[in-house]
Amino acid sequence: MDSSMDNGHIRFNSATGRWVLLTTVLGSGMAMLDGTVVNVALPALGADLGADMAGLQWTVNAYTLTLAGLILLGGSLGDRYGRRKVFLVGVVWFALASALCGLAPNVETLIAARALQGVGGALLTPGSLAIIQASFDRDDRPRAIGAWSGLGGVAAAVGPLLGGWLVETAGWRWVFLINLPLAALVVAVAVRHVPESRNPVATGRFDVLGAMLAALALAGITYGLIDLAIVPITAGVLLGAAFVWLEIRRSPGALVPVEVFRSRVFTAVNIVTFIMYAAMGVVFFLLVVQLQVSAGFSPLLAGTSMIPVTILMLLLSARAGELAKRLGPRLPMTTGILVCAGALLLMSRIGPGSSYVVDVLLPTALFGLGLSAAVAPLTATVLATAAERHAGVASGVNNAVARTGGLLAVAAIPPLAGLTGDAFDSPEIFTTGFHTTMLVSASMLGVAALLTFLTIRENVLIQAEPKLGCPVTAPQPGK
Repeated sequence: MDSSMDNGHIRFNSATGRWVLLTTVLGSGMAMLDGTVVNVALPALGADLGADMAGLQWTVNAYTLTLAGLILLGGSLGDRYGRRKVFLVGVVWFALASALCGLAPNVETLIAARALQGVGGALLTPGSLAIIQASFDRDDRPRAIGAWSGLGGVAAAVGPLLGGWLVETAGWRWVFLINLPLAALVVAVAVRHVPESRNPVATGRFDVLGAMLAALALAGITYGLIDLAIVPITAGVLLGAAFVWLEIRRSPGALVPVEVFRSRVFTAVNIVTFIMYAAMGVVFFLLVVQLQVSAGFSPLLAGTSMIPVTILMLLLSARAGELAKRLGPRLPMTTGILVCAGALLLMSRIGPGSSYVVDVLLPTALFGLGLSAAVAPLTATVLATAAERHAGVASGVNNAVARTGGLLAVAAIPPLAGLTGDAFDSPEIFTTGFHTTMLVSASMLGVAALLTFLTIRENVLIQAEPKLGCPVTAPQPGK
């Protein structure tokens, strides 16, 4: 009998357990890396491909669009047809799309390839954690999930640094091509060491129409916001209304069961999530570009700007979660969001002649402290305010809401601040627009803090029954 198994489940300290953990961390790590390294490469690829600001926005948003629109469907496919199988399909798909990104002869091809990358990400991202949930012994799951989350955080921290180094030494195309050897390793290990699992009671039809309506609605609104065009925005809104109508009609078999929103606190915390991640999306999109275009930083130095955020979250998020259990989530969340708003006000001063230590390190460290205080209580509150049978759906909804917030904010706020056309070629124009976007984002966080204080109960975590986890977690900031 294999000593790595206990009642059919893998133990954390076994050789098989380590291989499973390596596979899931590397697989989800590819998606995490592409959420951080690409932003560092934007000025270089924009100059090489002759892209304007809209092209840079779509380079980021095409990936987020398909990922946000299809991630819940990806989780359902894994439950039905096998989590390892769908995970591997996602890894191979992601690798092929990455190769297309790296070989793209123009920005239009790059944008299309980024959208295909998002489809692969939607298949592999929920599968990575679902494999851990299904494979490890129940007693070892918290430890395995903690290791997966911590190692994933390391990938998020390494991403900007790796991206800056690749841009400076090998060129921006290797930001995407680096995924090919990683994917080959993941496939080789998964085929040999990861057991297959599926949900035996997963039946009924897939809500493919709902997923398509959601993706098309987001595409229409995103296109309209980037180009400041009313027709695609209107079409997107109408498609969004059709999506809501369909989900209500199909509940409880819908992609997003409407009954999860019967909790006032669950609805409120998702609105807070939307606003928070919208502001964060703008910061992660523009900061590394501002540091290169206006402050004159190298890609490598600009890539290190957000490392303090990830390090502080790795060190402090678990403690913030414990504090929220004792005090309730309202105070840590409200305080953390306000600290983030203050950090963005400090970031708004970044421009020509800025110092890394004073003008960059201080506000990003403050931003990391704020996120450390807010994100863990926010995620815990999402799970605590949903029925246990909907734990996976609740987390998946929150994940999609977070990504949608970042998607729409990156589409809307830069053009409204004057960052259009060839703005990234002009340090003066870009600096003015960057300052405006930071002030707008700080104001958004102020609204999120007020909403948190008014709607989140202090005892929501104390009263909630513990849940075992879920197949999708909220995205790491910057992904």
